[in-house]
Amino acid sequence: MKNYFKLFSVVSIIVLILASVSCKKSSTSGGMTTHFITDVASSNPNFSDLVAALKRTGLDKALENGSASFTVFAPTNAAFATLLGELNVTSVSQIPVGTLTEVLLNHVISGSLTASQLKSGYYSTLAAGPSKGYTLSMYVDLMAKKINGGANITQTDIMADNGVIHVIDKVLLPMTIADNAVANSSFTSLVAALQKANLVSALADTSKRYTVFAPTNDAFTALLTSLGTSLSNLTAGTLSPILLYHVLPGFIPAASVKAGYFPTLSTAFGKNMDVQVAVGSGVLLNNSSNVIATDVVATNGIIHVIDKVLLPPTVVDLATQNSIFSTLVLAVVKADLATTLAGTGPFTVFAPTNDAFTALFAALKVSGIDALTKDQLTPILLAHVVSGNVQSGDLVSGSVPTLNSAAPLKIMVSGSGVTLNGNINVVLANVQGSNGVVHVIDKVIVP
Repeated sequence: MKNYFKLFSVVSIIVLILASVSCKKSSTSGGMTTHFITDVASSNPNFSDLVAALKRTGLDKALENGSASFTVFAPTNAAFATLLGELNVTSVSQIPVGTLTEVLLNHVISGSLTASQLKSGYYSTLAAGPSKGYTLSMYVDLMAKKINGGANITQTDIMADNGVIHVIDKVLLPMTIADNAVANSSFTSLVAALQKANLVSALADTSKRYTVFAPTNDAFTALLTSLGTSLSNLTAGTLSPILLYHVLPGFIPAASVKAGYFPTLSTAFGKNMDVQVAVGSGVLLNNSSNVIATDVVATNGIIHVIDKVLLPPTVVDLATQNSIFSTLVLAVVKADLATTLAGTGPFTVFAPTNDAFTALFAALKVSGIDALTKDQLTPILLAHVVSGNVQSGDLVSGSVPTLNSAAPLKIMVSGSGVTLNGNINVVLANVQGSNGVVHVIDKVIVP
């Protein structure tokens, strides 16, 4: 009997000690002991700098929220020591609270994702992005076991009552568009091209906002193969207008993408060249490049991934890429004018739509382009082309010579728009290409 009471006393003491330790390392909620993310991190001396940072910003309380769940990629003390050295400070207390808050939130994903549930790809962190309602993206590469291309995942699945911690060996700083490209091995060709064109610093400028359609390595491989060259053979002068053609000003998330023509940062004759966006079952650019991933949010903009490199279009390309000009394209080809209009230029093309040609065929009582000869088509088409890159704002009322010397255009500019020859309306103006500009018209000009 005495032995029983001795054993009971020893067990009781052990239980009391364990309970005491547990209380020191855990939170109490409603009389129940909990182990939230902050508690788990606090219990590990290797996270003391992380915990100090969380307490400085007040995020320690946020990560004790039992009604939410989180995935935290937790930098070690060694990771913080490296960061502090790079910043030339000795403590997280020397980092502004606002800056530190966003850095810490850049390590947190909403929801609890264990290692087996994580997949390679982009995740939205809790760090604020450059536009309301959008948070910065994190790139997880499970094959390389890296986050954002630089931080190694050294330990996984440290479980808490409100989520999970994965350990990393580098602090994740909020990334610019340029940083995001560097972080993803699918963009090594894009990064190499940006470096050669001296555009990396431009896409790292946090005072600007950009939307970038980023071609993958496969897209660059296909382009270079078709050109029979390599990236090393292309000059900065050649690469720069191509790369800038993938960049639009402003922050345009997938939810805001609309069909139409939009100006890029690539210019011709001092004007921004346009990219055509088609929206249907997906998003298609210039009728050739598919958007295959969207909304990679950076500190200075947003990235959408595409499967083909976009080349600045000539006026012929602009017509070819848009199905509303399919009849015009057939006519240009039949008249052997495609090569001419794809030349240096510059050209200003007044482009009739398919409906305009249908009306012409009805008036002529012919079935279509096949009923017209090259000799009949050529003077008609040349009457739609003016020498020079003349945007609508530069047009003035009066007579303008065309490439058909016998058929000048009579232009009337008014508050309601631009008309040609008295009854032909410009319905869309200023679609800028690499060798000229296109204005869309609703009737065919007949000399």
